[in-house]
Amino acid sequence: MDIFFISETQVTLNARDDVNDYGLIGDGENDHADEASGFMWIDCTHDEVACDTDAWRDQIEKLTNIRVYDLHLKDICNLSHPSYFDATQDYELVVFQKLALNGETNTNVEVNKKKIPAALHRLQTQPVSFLLLGNTLVTIRSLQSRTIEGMRARLLSYKPKDSNNLSSRLPSSPEDLMLRLLNLMVDQYLDLRQPLTNQLDRWQHALLDPRKPFNNWVALLDSRVELRKLEHLCEEQYDAIQELRDHFVDTYDAKGGELSRAKDLLLVRTNDVMEHINRVLNHTRRLEASLESSVQIHFAAVAHKTSETMRLLTVITALFMPLTLITGIFGMNFTKMPWINEETGFKWTIGLMGLSVLLFLIALGLQSYIGNRGQRADH
Repeated sequence: MDIFFISETQVTLNARDDVNDYGLIGDGENDHADEASGFMWIDCTHDEVACDTDAWRDQIEKLTNIRVYDLHLKDICNLSHPSYFDATQDYELVVFQKLALNGETNTNVEVNKKKIPAALHRLQTQPVSFLLLGNTLVTIRSLQSRTIEGMRARLLSYKPKDSNNLSSRLPSSPEDLMLRLLNLMVDQYLDLRQPLTNQLDRWQHALLDPRKPFNNWVALLDSRVELRKLEHLCEEQYDAIQELRDHFVDTYDAKGGELSRAKDLLLVRTNDVMEHINRVLNHTRRLEASLESSVQIHFAAVAHKTSETMRLLTVITALFMPLTLITGIFGMNFTKMPWINEETGFKWTIGLMGLSVLLFLIALGLQSYIGNRGQRADH
């Protein structure tokens, strides 16, 4: 557990002994008396919480004077919990499923069993829980989390340069810090758009390549399942952030309905996170639709090729039908038949066969000409 105290001008790590000096621990009634001076960020890992949940909860209660409920503690320890938001009278809880990038997780057994492309191997997720305990933000994440590690390094290396530059300012509240972290997590999903699009292009070329048949249907099905999982994941994330935004609006309205600059900043950041999630969701749906269209085009091309083959066989069959008729007639066992005993009979029979073939080809040519002429007239 690492404790950060974040003020307007500096960030202090492991300021456990200085917490009371900042006035962040009070008697439960005046906990927010010194909110303007700064706030705490308590960063924990899932292993620390799961090791001794009661001791961890007691420690958080000692630092914030707020006790975490048992059900929420179970949600925090549940590594497969979907993204969601819940609020109580004392605190708010946000569970968010972030991408588990390379090196952040060892749970690759299930993914390796599937024949999916490399781009879709990056769709492993892990939960990050956020607790808004008054003037304190508590994060519970995996041991290796690049997003939170990057934010920690950025805060510790902070040097006030330009006070007018919003991007270089420190977070002004626990909600602001949480939304910044959420935004960074969603940006990881945005970075997946190009690799997924490139993979879809490869699928399309493989499906529509006439030189070799496509036979990697298992990988295609697994990829479609992974895209569907990503769509459901984004929908859960969007719903959770939407509920968080509604909570911000209702909470501030209950306090008098004055839209302060702090609330405007929170709403802007919340809307930005929701917009990013929506972009990932729309892109995922477009990928699914494009993949489905490619499969349909593939089967349409196969059906067209089969139709052309059947058309050729039909023409050949129709071409030999009159020839078969003629040979069948002259193959009958009658005593007297035309051209049977004549020297030129064979020639006349072959000529009749050739004339039948010629008339059939002329009929096909006239039919094709009339069809093409009708199409040109329509255009």
